[in-house]
Amino acid sequence: MSKKNTRKYKSQSTDELAENAELFEHYRFEADKGQGLLRIDKFLSNRIENVSRTRIQAAAEAGNILVNTVPVKSNYKVKPLDVISIVLPHPPREFELLPEDIPLDIVYEDDHLIVINKKAGMVVHPGISNYTGTLVNALMYHLQNIPLFKSGESRPGLVHRIDKDTSGLLVVAKNEYSVNKLAAQFYNKTSRRTYHALVWGNMEPEEGTITGNIGRSLRDRKKMQVFAGDDKGKPAVTHYRVIERLGYVNLVECRLETGRTHQIRVHFQHIKHPLFNDPEYGGNTILRGTTFSKYKQFVDNCFKILPRQALHAKSLGFTHPQTGKELFFDSELPDDMTQVLNKWRRYVQGSLQDQM
Repeated sequence: MSKKNTRKYKSQSTDELAENAELFEHYRFEADKGQGLLRIDKFLSNRIENVSRTRIQAAAEAGNILVNTVPVKSNYKVKPLDVISIVLPHPPREFELLPEDIPLDIVYEDDHLIVINKKAGMVVHPGISNYTGTLVNALMYHLQNIPLFKSGESRPGLVHRIDKDTSGLLVVAKNEYSVNKLAAQFYNKTSRRTYHALVWGNMEPEEGTITGNIGRSLRDRKKMQVFAGDDKGKPAVTHYRVIERLGYVNLVECRLETGRTHQIRVHFQHIKHPLFNDPEYGGNTILRGTTFSKYKQFVDNCFKILPRQALHAKSLGFTHPQTGKELFFDSELPDDMTQVLNKWRRYVQGSLQDQM
């Protein structure tokens, strides 16, 4: 039997964990020529460590187990040379997680899922140096009577994420079936996400697409970078359109075709329009504008109001895992971004009046 893409989380280095910390793993197996008939749930539970048959059966029910590219149920009998792939969300927990009574901005909730408008500064899930104060800790308190949040998973219910200092909308599943159905949508890119970002410079053209493989930076393992060829990193595609031109900065809407780590931030840095006040990707210095001290003070004041990258996950759309209904959620920009945008509007208006 050959086995591909079956990394074990506990054996990975810190860098690999950071780079491969997807919220679901893709496993692929090819049955031997002499493989006897065997239920696929038992076949897979014998080959994937720390995964119960219950989780495998939930993946099958959600259509996330494919044999020769065709979805199968958990009672399918594996045959010689079958090519089997499975998508499983969240790895087993490797450290203790404690529920924490942290306020949440809940946009929508039912028996199957919850949509959160995450504040900037909150880490989504626990990891190295962040074991408390995360969205998962808050959810474990809010959903303490939900079995999934007592299951021993390190990222219960998570099917996507946003950076610590990015604000905006996230959907979290409340049971295994919903996790699998939602994970498949994000994995297959059928969910819909838009972000609003304030970027340095005047974007040309009005609309565009940024492409380029994204992978761990060769110089700084905490950052990502765009690679010129296709032999490094993972493919990434970001579509954008300019919403508002504000002199030396633009407000843009971004639509993700892929969901790589830091994708919007690194893509806009790559085209020399880094996000406003993004410290990791060069946006926290004055990149456009005049040399006047009054302008420098104006930008510094904006940085103080918005002490993070100017990025907000504004809208989120997906198919409800139980009802099949199309759901769409939109959110207002947070106060820090709104204040800075208003300051830029006044600055641009004042500059125009000075020219009259």
